[in-house]
Amino acid sequence: MRCPFCKHDDDKVIDSRSTNDGASIRRRRECIPCGKRFTTYERSEEQPLAVVKKDGNRQPFDRAKIMDGLQKACQKRPIAVARLEDIVDRIELELYEKFEREVPAKEIGELVMSELRNLDQVAYVRFASVYREFKDASDFVDALQPFDAATGKPRR
Repeated sequence: MRCPFCKHDDDKVIDSRSTNDGASIRRRRECIPCGKRFTTYERSEEQPLAVVKKDGNRQPFDRAKIMDGLQKACQKRPIAVARLEDIVDRIELELYEKFEREVPAKEIGELVMSELRNLDQVAYVRFASVYREFKDASDFVDALQPFDAATGKPRR
């Protein structure tokens, strides 16, 4: 594995562990030339999913797009990147369990909304405003309805 800092490919694995769902392995590595540490993930290659967009176009599933959307929604929020990676892992696992070849983009958006609702109210509203294409302030108020006013936590 090439070091992201010095670009050498001489490293050693310090720690390996399975992720929560067992679908991937997280490895902590240390670059021997520069001594810096970095994390890599190993996943089994699966049958690729196609995402069916609103207009009917299909494109390959890309977990990086989910991560990008989560990072934008969580920008300047106290949420660790590792937590976002766990969310992407859960969403990807659910999609591969539920769908064989094609997944509607709407399904991905709803899974992201569900995860954000339980993670952070501000990130949830940010994502919802783009995903649901809010037109005015009343749309923001409606998005906050599922939350308990006293605690800010989702109502069950």
